[in-house]
Amino acid sequence: MVAQRLQKVLASAGLSSRRAAESLILEGRVRVNGRIVRELGTKADPRRDRIEVDGKRVMVERPVYLILNKPRKIVTTLHDPEGRETVSSLLRGVEERVFPVGRLDYHTSGALILTNDGEMTNALLHPARGVPKVYWAKINGHPSLPALEALRKGVTLDDGYQTAGAEVFVLREEKGHTWLQITLHEGKNRQVHRMLDAVGHRVMRLVRSSFAEISIEGLKPGEYRMLGEREVEQLKKKYLAPYRRSRKRKREAEEEFLEER
Repeated sequence: MVAQRLQKVLASAGLSSRRAAESLILEGRVRVNGRIVRELGTKADPRRDRIEVDGKRVMVERPVYLILNKPRKIVTTLHDPEGRETVSSLLRGVEERVFPVGRLDYHTSGALILTNDGEMTNALLHPARGVPKVYWAKINGHPSLPALEALRKGVTLDDGYQTAGAEVFVLREEKGHTWLQITLHEGKNRQVHRMLDAVGHRVMRLVRSSFAEISIEGLKPGEYRMLGEREVEQLKKKYLAPYRRSRKRKREAEEEFLEER
């Protein structure tokens, strides 16, 4: 493994975000091969160098990416203080410590990516990336054409936020309710519920069928699979690479600003 910036190594190990890792370095809490390092540009090879934070060695795991079909009534955390079942209970056989990329509500099922790659997590959750999230929503009643058009153009939520337009299709109509497919490129709290509330329909059931174009097809509730090499490469190409470029431009702009001062 090639040498990397220390803050990236710490973030990849799941210890903190890059920004928080920079603070650890500046505070003198990081050692490389027994020497305290305070320079942010310092690089190290996590497989060859001994890297320690507060005296504890940092162990870098191989990057792992998986998709879980989260069942309903499961909490999207690794530990719940209320004692409810969490997604960690479904990850038997996964030796690495992985973390959910975002959240799904307690009563929402479906696609949930988990990984130990902190940079990938940040890239997939960054609003500028517009990661597509596809939902199947069972709602009460049958939405009118104006209601569907409102969803496609964007609606005003209960807090005054104006949503971006969503891709909305009627999957099927049944007695007393309708199944819709809704694709979002943003991620406000309980957004699907609140958008449908805004046009007069209550969500009775919600399933996220795919996230970042990674589908739960073939997975039963509670099952997971590791992402294939091609899927990981696509995520890196479509979301991680642009995220890295934007971060680089931001750092360069900040450095230029400081130099001018």
